[in-house]
Amino acid sequence: MLLGGIRYLLPVIKSAHEQGYYVITADNVPDNIAHKYSDEYVNVSIIDKEAVLNIAQEKKIDGIMSFGVDPGVVSASYVQNKMNLPSFGQFESIEILQNKDKFRSFLSENGFNVPKAKSFSSKEEALIGISCMEYPIIVKPTDSAGSKGVTKVENKEQLSKAIDSAFLHSFSKKIIIEEFIEKVGCSSDTDCFSIDGKLAFVSYNSQYFDDKAANPYTPAAYSWPSTFTEEQEKYLTSEIQRLITLLGLKTVVYNVETRISTNGKPYIMELTPRGGGNRLCEMLRYATGVDMITNITRAVVGDSIENIEQKPYIGHWAEIIIHSDTSGIFDHIEISKDLPAEVIEKDLWVSKGDNVDTFEGANNAIGTLVLRFHTIEDMKTYIVKPDKWLRVVVK
Repeated sequence: MLLGGIRYLLPVIKSAHEQGYYVITADNVPDNIAHKYSDEYVNVSIIDKEAVLNIAQEKKIDGIMSFGVDPGVVSASYVQNKMNLPSFGQFESIEILQNKDKFRSFLSENGFNVPKAKSFSSKEEALIGISCMEYPIIVKPTDSAGSKGVTKVENKEQLSKAIDSAFLHSFSKKIIIEEFIEKVGCSSDTDCFSIDGKLAFVSYNSQYFDDKAANPYTPAAYSWPSTFTEEQEKYLTSEIQRLITLLGLKTVVYNVETRISTNGKPYIMELTPRGGGNRLCEMLRYATGVDMITNITRAVVGDSIENIEQKPYIGHWAEIIIHSDTSGIFDHIEISKDLPAEVIEKDLWVSKGDNVDTFEGANNAIGTLVLRFHTIEDMKTYIVKPDKWLRVVVK
C-alpha cells in the first residue's frame, strides 16, 4: 500500500509492478494521478492512522510506505508496527522524525548541532514566547511538507502574517519558530539509504531557490555534487549514522536536509524516513546507478535487496523544477540552444491552455528538467540563472 497519490509515486508503482506486486494507493483525493496507475484505490485520509490501519488489515497488505508524501509517514509506520510488517523502526522514533518540535528537542538532548527553537499552539502564545529571539527567524508548521507555510521573518512587523500562514498549513495546529541558520554555499536536500541500521548509500547535493518566487523557500533546482568539503560531508555522514543508531532505525530510504552555517557548524535540518519529493531518488539513479526505489519497494514487503552501495557521481547532474513566476494560462516553455548541457529528460505536467499558479509550494511545480552538464563550471554558472536560458510562457 502506498499512501498518497502524487506523481512522485509513479516510478514506485512502476518498480512494484516490475517486481510482480499488487499496488493499492490510498488518500482522499480520487483524482490524484497515481491512482490511474495503481491496481486499486481506496479513499481514506492518510493522516488518520486508525482508518489507514483498518483498511490495511481489511486488504491484508504485505507492506506499506509513504514515498515522497510527508503527511502519510506516521500512518505508514503505525500500520507497519501494528501489523508486524517490515518496518522502518519503532513508531515512537518515526514520530520524532516527523514532528519538527520533537525532532529539534531530540537533537538538542543528544548533543547535535541544532538551531534554537520553540513550539507554540496559539498565535497569542507565539507572539509572547519569541520576545527573546533575535531576528531573522523561521516560522513554520511542525508537520507540513513541500515548504508550505514556511516564512523567513526579518522583523516584528512581518511576524503576525507569518504565524497565520504557519497555522493555516499545520495539520495539528502547532507551529515552531527557530533561529535562522545562515548558510555557507548551498544547503543540501537529497536521499540516503540504510540497511539494518547501517548507512549504505549517502548523498549530498546543492539546493537552489528562486528569490523571485512567491515562496522563496521552495526548492527550485538541485545539482550533484554538493558545495560541501570532504571533511564536512564526512562529519555529517557520521552524525546521520549516529542519529539513525540512536533512533533504532532499520532498512530505510531517507530524505535528508543539511547545511553548513556561517559559524562553521554542519547542521542536520531534517531527516525523514521517506524518499524525497522532486524525483530525488530518480536523479540519484541517473547520477550514480544506485536504484533506491526498487530496493525500498522490495524491503517494505520483506524481499531481499541488492546493489545498494556507495558509488561516485557519473558526471555533473542537475534538476530544474519548472515553475511560473505568474499565475495565468500556460502556453509553452523555451530552452535556449546555447545551454551547454544534455537535456536527458523533459517532464512537463501541464498542457497548453491549462491554468498555472505562482510558485508558492512544491505542488505548484509544472514539470522537471534532468540535465547533464559537460563541466562543473558550466553547471555552476547556468543553474543559478535559469531565467537566462529557460522561459515559461504564461498568458
